[in-house]
Parts: sequence; C-alpha cells; structure tokens
Amino acid sequence: MGTTYTLRLESNDLGQLLDGLRSRSVAWNDTAEYLESGYSSREDFIAEECNDAEEARNIAAHYDRIMAIIEAQMNEHRTIT
Repeated sequence: MGTTYTLRLESNDLGQLLDGLRSRSVAWNDTAEYLESGYSSREDFIAEECNDAEEARNIAAHYDRIMAIIEAQMNEHRTIT
C-alpha cells in the first residue's frame, strides 16, 4: 500500500468529491456493460478507454472502494462529534 494522507474538507466539499467519484464509477460500469452487450441505454453514453469489460469493472470497483473508505470515515467522524 502507498502513502496515506489526511485531508480536511468541509462537508459540502466532501459531498462534491463523493459525487465525482460516483460519476466515475457509473461511467466505468456503463462501459463494462457496453463492452459485454454492445448496447447502452443512454443516448449520451461515451465509453471509457480500456481493454475489456473486466478492466472496466475493476476500475469501477476501485472507485467504489475509495467511496466506501471515505463514507466509513465520515460515519466515524459523525459518531465522535
């Protein structure tokens, strides 16, 4: 594992960060679905660049893990304060 950082953000900024991460996860999951089925349910869909659906799902899962860590820390902070 790499270096761990401690960040201090206001709650609104943290919400914006999570929103951006969620958007990236959705984009990668949509790409995986498109690569598997050849179809997208969204008219504005643009596939992310990757080798295959498995890679796209792994990238989406990475974003999901980041969000889970942040949300766990947010919940921990709420119980402390």
